[in-house]
Amino acid sequence: MSVNIELELAWNFVNNTNRNIFLTGKAGTGKTTFLHKLKNEGQKRMVIVAPTGVAAINAKGVTIHSFFQMPFGPILPDENLNNSTSFKRKFNKTKIDIIKSLDLLVVDEISMVRADLLDGIDKTLRRYKDRNKVFGGVQLLMIGDLQQLSPVIKDHEWQLLKPFYNNAFFFSSIAYKSSDPIAIELKHIYRQDNPIFIEILNEIRNNNLTPKSAEELNKRFIPDFKPDDNEGYISLTTHNNKARQVNIEKLVELKGKTKTYKATVEGNFPEHSYPNNDLLELKVGAQVMFIKNDSSPEKRYFNGKIGRVILLDKDEVVVHCPDDDFNINTKLETWENIKYTVDSDTKAISEDKIGSFTQIPLRLAWSITIHKSQGLTFEKAIIDAQGAFAHGQTYVALSRCKSLEGLVLKSKIESNQIISDYNVITFNKNAEVNQPDDSILLESKCQFQLGLIADMFNFFSFLYPSNRILDIYYKNRGSIEGVLEAPLISIKDNATSLLKIANSFKSQLQQLDTSDDTPEDNELIQERFKKALNYFKDQTTATIEKALKEFNFSTDNKTLEKDINKQIVTLDELLATKLLLFEGLKAGFDTQQFLSLRAKSVFLAKEKPKVKRATVIDGTTNVELFELLRELRNQIAKREDLVHFQIYTQKSLYAMCETLPTTIKELNEVHGMGKTRVAKYGTEILKVITSYCDENDIEVSKDISLIEKLTPKIKKGDTKRVSLDLFRKGKSIDQIALERELNSNTIFGHLASFTSSGEVLITELMSKKYYQELKKVIPTKKFDNLSDLKHQLDDKYSYAEIRLVLDDLR
Repeated sequence: MSVNIELELAWNFVNNTNRNIFLTGKAGTGKTTFLHKLKNEGQKRMVIVAPTGVAAINAKGVTIHSFFQMPFGPILPDENLNNSTSFKRKFNKTKIDIIKSLDLLVVDEISMVRADLLDGIDKTLRRYKDRNKVFGGVQLLMIGDLQQLSPVIKDHEWQLLKPFYNNAFFFSSIAYKSSDPIAIELKHIYRQDNPIFIEILNEIRNNNLTPKSAEELNKRFIPDFKPDDNEGYISLTTHNNKARQVNIEKLVELKGKTKTYKATVEGNFPEHSYPNNDLLELKVGAQVMFIKNDSSPEKRYFNGKIGRVILLDKDEVVVHCPDDDFNINTKLETWENIKYTVDSDTKAISEDKIGSFTQIPLRLAWSITIHKSQGLTFEKAIIDAQGAFAHGQTYVALSRCKSLEGLVLKSKIESNQIISDYNVITFNKNAEVNQPDDSILLESKCQFQLGLIADMFNFFSFLYPSNRILDIYYKNRGSIEGVLEAPLISIKDNATSLLKIANSFKSQLQQLDTSDDTPEDNELIQERFKKALNYFKDQTTATIEKALKEFNFSTDNKTLEKDINKQIVTLDELLATKLLLFEGLKAGFDTQQFLSLRAKSVFLAKEKPKVKRATVIDGTTNVELFELLRELRNQIAKREDLVHFQIYTQKSLYAMCETLPTTIKELNEVHGMGKTRVAKYGTEILKVITSYCDENDIEVSKDISLIEKLTPKIKKGDTKRVSLDLFRKGKSIDQIALERELNSNTIFGHLASFTSSGEVLITELMSKKYYQELKKVIPTKKFDNLSDLKHQLDDKYSYAEIRLVLDDLR
């Protein structure tokens, strides 16, 4: 397979299928270049994560632990991440929206990711996206080389995980095994071009170094080799302390003054993610290595290039490299720490810079650890692999070099120094045998597109929220009023019917799929798709949308109200998504258009105003009385230290608004009241109802009302004037209500009638602050009645205050 076909195959699988992909390849095959191209040119909504801070900064992504808020200890497969006593996490709305709209998750340096961590990612994606699909239905691109750095796991951690996993590598995870992944190996090596050296590296990589290759390699064993200072050799060693000591000793040996460059750190940039030393100490003559690619158009240096300092300036270091005929003026470079967010205008997943690290992109380079050399390329290197202690270290060290000629061994390479994990070798062999080809690509494209079409016509997700509300309603009939049962049964029945039709349609499309072309290029499938779309759109509008508009409810129980509203919001969002897809794809199925619309649907509910839904009380003509009686109930509940429905239930409240009882006998007949409640609260209830009827000229029972028994008859105009006179004498509304044995809301209404004549100022009845706030906010609302408006405003405003300001605005 040629290099172009190889890269093109990987590109097509990532961008045109939903297959989970392990993209691997020997050192120097262009995995990092592929990632950068994907980041710049890929069409899918993607996030890049990596297991360490430095790896994340280099990949221009974020760490796995920060994005998914994972605990750092072992994650057991049967553990609920959100119920852990030692770890609490709560995702903000933006993070949830990113996950819900995510198409592609790129995990760089996958060789270092433990199996339990990958399963933790699976759990999180399922929770916020699709609980029934591996990784929540998000496509994973895992990039790395298993022959390089392996996962870090302590003995006590492995004892906890061993019952669940064969080994610690990512490919042992439960999610990976069940995700039907493919492995694509990039085989063209850009770094080395000597076939003998490439063969030696392959044998070391596969733990199969032949005597002939060992003999050829050990020709580079020069134990007493001491390079000239200007040759640019870098020493690779296994231990960090050894490398650091060599660099310090070499720097001290140089004459001249030490100049220190202090990094500028802004915002959020954790110390463990610093790509260079915070304090960089250099001298003229120091051997240094560039640790970043040149960001200028000249591209004079790359990550890993070796040179020597010839001049130290304030914010600039001049470096000369052995094979260059020019000097490099090295200026400050900036590394950015990002977090993912959603663009407020385009709704695209975007990167917000939350911190930066600015420093000269150089480090002392007489010596470096093999660990830190991963991803770098050296012209000349001295390798001491005698202390190699981990899987892949010898391979990483040798594969940094461009040629055998530029390689010097401080100790001979023996077979016991080539530590390779048997699990990795077996996995790599299986992956190599099962490399995908163009026919698998076409099949994967077809299945991806057919899957998207099936998702579009799948109404299964409508069943759970509908069943949930019905379950709540059936268990709490006495606490919930409204039109719930019939609309929800209609939604259930129609969703079930559409589901059956969708399954039949899915089977038909599978039969029409010839695998000679993709569904979006198949004229017959496109024709059937458009007909199906029109049918499903009409049925959805005529049944589910109609039922949702008819749905209404009211309850005193805040917990029930919250749960029902949550499920209704889900149904509204599901409906909006379906209608958005139906409208956007009416010209025919297009994969990119589908993905774009699906992502847009995540933010649809936030962009459009909430669905205006009828409330139970909207069905009665006495909306204002409903609010007055509800406020009375709250006052009594607070006074008596009771729960509000213990005064009277929502059902009783609704009934009183319908029947308008003004006598004890009539109140006793209201469902749910009873003699005890009437005896305790009847007087106050009847005062509110009678006053309301009096204010609105409503004819009441001809029987002598309770109010008439308790209060001398006063003409309508006179009763308001009495309240005004008492108010002018300095008495408060509550004092007047107590003296006149009327409800406070009634007195407020009396006084409010004088605001139009100027005899009472609005700000005498309510705070100036509330008055100004309401004058500003009410004109921005759309409403049919006062009850509707009240529900859209803050609870701190009373019904009477809202009505007062509304009248003033009119």
